[in-house]
Amino acid sequence: QVQLVESGGGLVQPGGSLRLSCAASGSIFSINDMGWYRQPPGKQRELVAAITSGGSTNYADSVKGRFTISRDNAKNTVYLQMNSLKPEDTAVYYCNARIRVRVGVFEGYWGQGTQVTVSS
Repeated sequence: QVQLVESGGGLVQPGGSLRLSCAASGSIFSINDMGWYRQPPGKQRELVAAITSGGSTNYADSVKGRFTISRDNAKNTVYLQMNSLKPEDTAVYYCNARIRVRVGVFEGYWGQGTQVTVSS
């Protein structure tokens, strides 16, 4: 069994920063792509940023230049550094990972979500 555990959410003022972390544990052979998604109140879940095992990244247009995704493969952990936060960044943020659980078998996993609220 594999678990993704997120941390780092909270309440921050506009213009502030937060750093989210997501650690994968359990029966892991290797991890391919990892990413962060978010679901604002009353809206659908959307991709925020993703990173491949080799370190290539892509971002939603709305966060380019403000958010940075990174990963520590030795710790099976992905991070999201969020700067210059805006009220419209308020959402539940979810970690996602595509994990090889045994030879030839890849499965997708989600974290439980962490609330980020940007408000004065």
